[in-house]
Amino acid sequence: MFEVFVEHTFAAGHALRNYRGKCENVHGHNYRVQVSVEGPELNDAGLLVDFVELKRVLRQTSEYFDHQFINDLKPFDELNPSAENLAKYFCDEIQSGLKGSKVSSVRVWETDTSCAVYRP
Repeated sequence: MFEVFVEHTFAAGHALRNYRGKCENVHGHNYRVQVSVEGPELNDAGLLVDFVELKRVLRQTSEYFDHQFINDLKPFDELNPSAENLAKYFCDEIQSGLKGSKVSSVRVWETDTSCAVYRP
């Protein structure tokens, strides 16, 4: 099995709903998102997926959130904007933008030492 990873960063604010503590207040993060794609075979060029294409899809998804208040954006106007929910959102969006490859995991860091992982 082959696996490739790309990462991208963006800055955004949010406030957690149904949470008691300082993160219920509006605050921001410099998010880092890592996407992993896996597959058993390489294409004729010897690639699992073109890094350029995977980065493009990740950047396109990240741009939706960059310098925004996530709670105002669909689906997070109703869904809690936790790192876990963001990871699943990124997975679903990136998977729909890729052809012939499978997203195996998405990691979303809110800080240098704290991240959530979603595996479909």
